[in-house]
Amino acid sequence: MIDEHNLAPFSRSEGDAYKSSHAAELSLNAAILRAEIARSYEEFLDIFETFYADDVEVSREGLREMIRGKEKVRPFLLNLLVPLHVMAEVAGLSISVQQTAIPGDTANETHSAWRIDFTGVGGRRCTLNWYATRRWNASRVVYEHHYDLQQIGEPLTMDDLNLGSGGWDVSI
Repeated sequence: MIDEHNLAPFSRSEGDAYKSSHAAELSLNAAILRAEIARSYEEFLDIFETFYADDVEVSREGLREMIRGKEKVRPFLLNLLVPLHVMAEVAGLSISVQQTAIPGDTANETHSAWRIDFTGVGGRRCTLNWYATRRWNASRVVYEHHYDLQQIGEPLTMDDLNLGSGGWDVSI
């Protein structure tokens, strides 16, 4: 027997919001997974422009302040994407991205687990895992939070990149 007094009302608009945000999440994640950093970092910028609201708020565990607005988030994104693109296109770094949806029951909020495997030219690997929460307004991300970042394996070094022996004297 179901006690109807303990059931929370679920309106049609909440159901539509739930379906809408989860459909947008699926589209965003599919676009991220299809993009190839070795080919272009601009693909990721296009995804950002398409799916994120102008007034998006982004935070990360350990970050003191929330970053507000596309204009302030974009430089952080470029500081990540450009070096990855160069290391993948020029230096042979292999980058593989995986995403797993985490079921939720809140309209306009989605959760996912992410994994990036970085594999050097000699086969050495470093993996980053983290979780993301997104809040949606229609088909735009208005809030994104990253947390529980874990690194598996040692950071890759210059020896893991194919920079040739053309007299490079670089240390990181």
